[in-house]
Amino acid sequence: MPTELNGTQHPQISWNNGKVIGQKRPLKLQEVWTIRIRLQLAQHIRELALFNLAIDCKLRGCDLVGLHVSDIAHGHTVMHRAIVLQQKTQI
Repeated sequence: MPTELNGTQHPQISWNNGKVIGQKRPLKLQEVWTIRIRLQLAQHIRELALFNLAIDCKLRGCDLVGLHVSDIAHGHTVMHRAIVLQQKTQI
């Protein structure tokens, strides 16, 4: 839908114009290991832990950032299992 500004019309461009939309292809094993190694070399321990958790548990980003340390650890002990309910699927 065109908009008027000072008597001239400008076409409104959508935010996703020219972008690939929809489900993205999964990461290949080589890409996963490349990301892991780069995070290790850069000593980004937190990001590496979050990335490994996301890959291993197949969590969505919104579920991953909602985690608290208390969800997966008690004191200095990391739990062997944790239950995380996903926001979208509730499973």
